[in-house]
Amino acid sequence: MSAKYIQLANQLRSLIEQNLESGAAYRLPTETALCQTYHVSRQTVRKALSVLEAEHLIKKRQGSGSYAVGNLRRDGASQIAILVHSNTEYIYPRLLADLCGTLQKHGFSWTVYVTENQIAREREILAFLLENRDNPVRGIVSEGCKTSFPTPNHDLYSRLAQSGIPILFFRGSYQNLSDFPFVKDPDYEGGYALGQHLVSLGHRAVGGIFRTDDAQCVEQRTGLLLALRDAQLLSCEDGICGFDTYQLTALRKEQDTGFLSGFLDRQLKNMTAIVCCDDEIAYWLMKELARRKVSVPDDVSVVCFDCSYLGDLSSVPITSYTQAEHDIGTAAAESILKLVSGKTITPKRLPWQLVVKRSAGSPPA
Repeated sequence: MSAKYIQLANQLRSLIEQNLESGAAYRLPTETALCQTYHVSRQTVRKALSVLEAEHLIKKRQGSGSYAVGNLRRDGASQIAILVHSNTEYIYPRLLADLCGTLQKHGFSWTVYVTENQIAREREILAFLLENRDNPVRGIVSEGCKTSFPTPNHDLYSRLAQSGIPILFFRGSYQNLSDFPFVKDPDYEGGYALGQHLVSLGHRAVGGIFRTDDAQCVEQRTGLLLALRDAQLLSCEDGICGFDTYQLTALRKEQDTGFLSGFLDRQLKNMTAIVCCDDEIAYWLMKELARRKVSVPDDVSVVCFDCSYLGDLSSVPITSYTQAEHDIGTAAAESILKLVSGKTITPKRLPWQLVVKRSAGSPPA
């Protein structure tokens, strides 16, 4: 009869196979739980786990447990590369905490690369990931750069995918990489919902400000225009203006609100409501309105997308179209885990909801 630890190793091998069939990453029960379940000593458990580790069926992580290597390559790679525009501003700390926390629970490590929404920087990172043989990545989660345009980096993304590295786009995707999976927000629907909400309050002069080089914002703008079209208010289109990444960077680093001030100089007298592409822009717009002694919502209503801490830091809490607090980061992590396990996923748009606060009311008489 086989030694107890060999019998236990065989049982755990079957357990691993059963759980990996589901496509989810799998962490074995703790040593204490294994002792209780199989009525064996801790020494027997440790010897059985050592057998599985020698067979490259599990990988031990100090302080975290033992993980099945069905989601790891034979070279031991378990790292996910995460490309984001920033890791400090606005929604990113929360988003990365959700994404990385989910990866950690399933035994994966990660490295965050900041692109600053610059195509050249994105290219440098992709080339590094493609050539880095000493510490290969198992998957890539990417917030694309200037996604309202086709990317010139499609060649590197394609080469990485051909080398067997799954790639997931989140918060936006490229027109010329439409076959790649993504996790996104329902931006068309959001623009439409915010437009409808303002129309329902009686507004007939609705403006907006959106980032021009971001696919999300282009979809939001389109949704808003569709709502205005259906309300026979397309005459408002001249009040829908744009800004780019250069202007956003100047706002973040130097508090340069020149593009918002210019927008108000041109459009404020013609509008009773303004839709902002996110609550970072809404926050700064509210400051500009306060400086001009324009009251929100008495003189003009302001609504936006997202629902970060900035929406509540404003002088008036901002009505927004948003998702559940932890949706996008967690969904991105769960999707890349499925991809690295060899499963396919369908493109996913996460549900949002309208959160009504005090920044929107009926237009002034």
